[in-house]
Amino acid sequence: MKKIPLFLVILLMGAINGTFAQLLQPFKKGDRVVFAGNSITEAGLYENYIWLYYITHFPKERLQVFNGGVGGDVAGQIYARLSKDLLAKDPSVLVVTFGMNDSRYFEYGDTTKTAQVTQDAVDTSYASFLKIEKELKAHSRIQKILMTSSPYDETMQNKDNYFKGKSHTLDLIARFQEEAAQRNGWGFVDLLHPMLDITYREQQQKPDFTLTGPDRIHPGSAGHFVMAYFFLKAQGLAGKPVADIVINAEGKLSRSENAQVKHVQQKEGEISFDYLAHSLPYPIDTLPRVWQNNQIQKEALDVIPFTQEFNQERITVEGLKSGNYILKIDGEEMGTYTAEECGKGINLAEITHTPQYQQALQLMDLNRKHRELEAKFRNYYWVNYDFLQEKGLLLADNAAAMDTIMKHQEDNGWLKAKTNDYKEVVTPSTRKRLEKEMQGLRDEMYRVNKPKKHQVTLTAI
Repeated sequence: MKKIPLFLVILLMGAINGTFAQLLQPFKKGDRVVFAGNSITEAGLYENYIWLYYITHFPKERLQVFNGGVGGDVAGQIYARLSKDLLAKDPSVLVVTFGMNDSRYFEYGDTTKTAQVTQDAVDTSYASFLKIEKELKAHSRIQKILMTSSPYDETMQNKDNYFKGKSHTLDLIARFQEEAAQRNGWGFVDLLHPMLDITYREQQQKPDFTLTGPDRIHPGSAGHFVMAYFFLKAQGLAGKPVADIVINAEGKLSRSENAQVKHVQQKEGEISFDYLAHSLPYPIDTLPRVWQNNQIQKEALDVIPFTQEFNQERITVEGLKSGNYILKIDGEEMGTYTAEECGKGINLAEITHTPQYQQALQLMDLNRKHRELEAKFRNYYWVNYDFLQEKGLLLADNAAAMDTIMKHQEDNGWLKAKTNDYKEVVTPSTRKRLEKEMQGLRDEMYRVNKPKKHQVTLTAI
C-alpha cells in the first residue's frame, strides 16, 4: 500500500484552522512562565509585552516570564534542550512554539519539488514534536500551551527572501500543533491565521504592509505586539478595564469598576474626587526594538483594537452643562473636554502625561532592561546548543570550550557576535552579578507597579 504523506493525514484528521478553540487560563500569582521558541522568541519582545500587561494590570499578582528562545531552532532542537535549559527553569507554565525554521527556506527554489519539500518538512517537524510531547507528558504539574508560529509573509511586495510554498508548510505545521493540543488537553494559541488575516486585509490598500519585516520572517516591534495581543485575547483578558468610573453632575457615583472613588465633592462648575485605580494603564513604546526593523510598537494600534479591549481607564461624568471643562490630576492639567466628551467617557490611558501613565513608563523601562540582561543568557545558550554541542562541549563551561569558541571567531559571524555575552555568563562571578541585577529589576518592577491615589478635578471654563 502506498504511504500517505503525514501532512495529508493531518488534513484528514480535521483539526483544521479554528475548529478547536480552548480558552487559556490566565497566568496566576507565583507562576513561572517559560516561552520556548526560536529567534522570534529569543528577541524577547512578545513575551515581555505579555508580562508587562500582567505587571500593570495585576500589580499584586507577582509572576515571572522567562525567555526560552534560541535563534535558528526547529522542534528537534527545542527537544534537545528541554531538560537542561527549559525545564531547568522550573516552569509552572510552558509555552512551546516552533515552525518558522521547521518549514525551511531555500529548499523552495525548485518549484517542481515544492510538494516533497513540504512533506519532508512537516514529517520531520512532527517526528521531533512527538519526542517533545512524550517528554512533557511526564510533567503533569506543568501547564502546557502549544502556540503556532507568527506568519512567513509570502504576499508582501518585496523581492527578498521569497520562498513560494513556505507559508503553506507553516499552515500544515500549525494544524498538527492544534490537533496535538486537542488530543492532550493542552492550551493552544493560533497566531498564524489571525495575523495573516490582518496582513491580507492591510495589503489590499498597501501592498508593502507587513507584520514581519524586510526579511518576511522576523516580526518588528509592532508584529510582536500583535502576537502579545492575540495571546492575551486567548487567555480571555479582553474587556478587563484598567478602571471604569461613572459620576453624574450632582456628584453621585453610579459605577466604579476596578477602582476606588472617595470624597466626591460638587460645587458650581466643578467636580472633584479622590481616585485610586487598581491597575495601571499599559504603556506603548515609540522606538524600534528589533535589529534592522523600523517598526515601532505603537504602529500595531492601527490594526488591532488593543486600546479598546485592554487599555481602558475611563472616567465618565454625565449630565454636565454644555461647555468646555478642564481635567486636572493632582493639580496638573490633562486636557480640555466638552460636556459631551465627558458624558461619553475620557480614556485616561490614552493621555501619556498622566502620573499613572508616567508610572507605567517606568515599568516599561525596567522591563526592557530586564530583557536586555536576559538576552545575555540566551546568547550563552545559543553558543552552547548551536555551536558547542556539535563539538562535544555542551555546557562544559571550561577552557576547552572557550578555546574552541575563540578559534572560530572569524569563520562564524553569529558566534563572534555572541561571544562577549557567553564570556560574561560562563564566568561564575559575572553570572552571579547578572542574576542579582535581574532579581533587583524584578523586585523594582513589583515595587513600582503599585497604583497610587490621585485627586481628579473637572472644572468648567
